[in-house]
Amino acid sequence: MHADTDTNTADEDPKDLVRRGYDALSVHYERAFGSETKYAPWTPELLARLAPAPSTVLDVGCGTGVPVARALTEAGHRVVGVDISEVQIARARELVPRAEFVRADATTLTFPPETFDAVVALYTLIHIPIEDQRVLLERISGWLRPGGWFLCATGSGAWTGTDENWLGGGTPMWWSHPDASTTRSWLARVDLAVEHEEFVPEGEGGGHVLFWARRAAR
Repeated sequence: MHADTDTNTADEDPKDLVRRGYDALSVHYERAFGSETKYAPWTPELLARLAPAPSTVLDVGCGTGVPVARALTEAGHRVVGVDISEVQIARARELVPRAEFVRADATTLTFPPETFDAVVALYTLIHIPIEDQRVLLERISGWLRPGGWFLCATGSGAWTGTDENWLGGGTPMWWSHPDASTTRSWLARVDLAVEHEEFVPEGEGGGHVLFWARRAAR
């Protein structure tokens, strides 16, 4: 899936690489990963955990809003989606008009404590510098109401690097993630108890880890 970091991009801000990559390949990414079917069956499971509506959900790295924000709003939930890509956000506003979408760097977000019943971050943390991920997880825990759910998909092994020709689209993409045990320990330290964990295979022998974690109820 990934290639080693190239000197052409090694000195660039990784967040700019991520932003530009999704700006350039928004439609291509959607086709490559099947927007209508990706994250199945996680979206129905999230809906079941949130029932009955309405709940308030933050989707960090929401992309075009399909399928997560769309499914949530159709079920009567309130959704705030955040993405660093201006193109992704523009498309999300068209595709899911009932949700609220914000173009922002997730690490700069601020919300009042206990704003959300759930926070979703699917394949988002892996595009955030390691030193910022733990801080963001602490903020996410604070944004969740007691008993609220955190659903995230992140790396299974420690790796940082760049693919100079992401998805064959002629633009670079950047990733950084610790191993699953480190992410698990970070979740525990911010009072997010992992209730389910599974390996999600991808490509030839690679994959990610999905965590269902819950903020402790009072």
